[in-house]
Amino acid sequence: MDLGAVRANVRALRARAPRAELMAVVKSDAYGHGAVPCARAAREAGATWLGTATPEEAFALRAAGDTGRLMSWLWTPGGPWREAIESDIDVSASAHWALDEIVAAARACGRTARVHLKADTGLGRNGCQPADWPALVAAARAAEAEGAVKVTGIWSHFACADEPGHPSIAAQLEVFHEVLAVAGRAGLDPEVRHHANSPATLTLPESHFDLVRTGVSVYGLSPSPEVGVAAELGLRPAMTLSGSLALVKRVPGGHGISYGHHYRTPGETTLALVPLGYADGVPRHASGTGPVLVAGKWRTVAGRVAMDQFVVDLGGDAAEAGDEALLFGPGDHGEPTAEDWARAAGTISYEIVTRVSARVPRAYVNRSDSGSTGG
Repeated sequence: MDLGAVRANVRALRARAPRAELMAVVKSDAYGHGAVPCARAAREAGATWLGTATPEEAFALRAAGDTGRLMSWLWTPGGPWREAIESDIDVSASAHWALDEIVAAARACGRTARVHLKADTGLGRNGCQPADWPALVAAARAAEAEGAVKVTGIWSHFACADEPGHPSIAAQLEVFHEVLAVAGRAGLDPEVRHHANSPATLTLPESHFDLVRTGVSVYGLSPSPEVGVAAELGLRPAMTLSGSLALVKRVPGGHGISYGHHYRTPGETTLALVPLGYADGVPRHASGTGPVLVAGKWRTVAGRVAMDQFVVDLGGDAAEAGDEALLFGPGDHGEPTAEDWARAAGTISYEIVTRVSARVPRAYVNRSDSGSTGG
């Protein structure tokens, strides 16, 4: 994990939205990159907020010593609201039940809860429907008057910002302006209004408002090919995934490889065993298609990806146990990228990096940060 790349990406994203604060989203262990080290790197580069999905992710950051602005947005009834309030974590409410539980927790601990109200402007996922929004903001204003809460944010999320020009983008922004107006008439004056995710931060300045929430782009990945490739966007992938060959052996032609024998060697050849499998996050859907750099050339996974290992056919090339198999990285050495693996597996690069499991050791370096020389 190149923390220098994380810092450089945060600085590049801040330059895209110079009038807004920046939230680095570190949910799901920072998309598989390691929440605590990536959070520290993002803070160092100027991220004034961190964002998590679950409260447990936010608590882990506080336990690691982070004291800055921190928001957690995915809650279910009976959640640890009081612990979040006492930890100075901003929480989110999309419905009356959530606001009621927040108010009760605030009263119980004698603290004012910091709350972001979420509106569903068209994603159709979390968020309050526009028809129910006036009642929610009125209840929030009443809770503010009591001193139980402070509405610090009003926010929403795009459905198709990774498809520039999609008609839903303008429609969602129009709805967001309307819900902001309703909140203003109710007497709410939030500290931050935020709607922009990574693709909107990169392509839609009118969506930046007071705060942008950047997730996958912090880790140097493009939100979608339609937005542009990472290098075009000034981003650098932070994760490199590699393994050491566990075995190299010669086999005859017609030799079946891995479960089901979906691959048979076309002739006498050399096989290399890579000790990574779907338990480590290598997609089984990339069986027969996943690209790997071994012995100076791109190879393709031969046969099925197993739980702990897969095989590549080296043809007439030589290798030895202990040699590197480079699955993906920034592409500096001709290796595949996470986007290449996404195409091979029929998914998105977000999933490729996020699914790398905890049993894969993480090593942190500082290679891409100007002025940094650490390892």
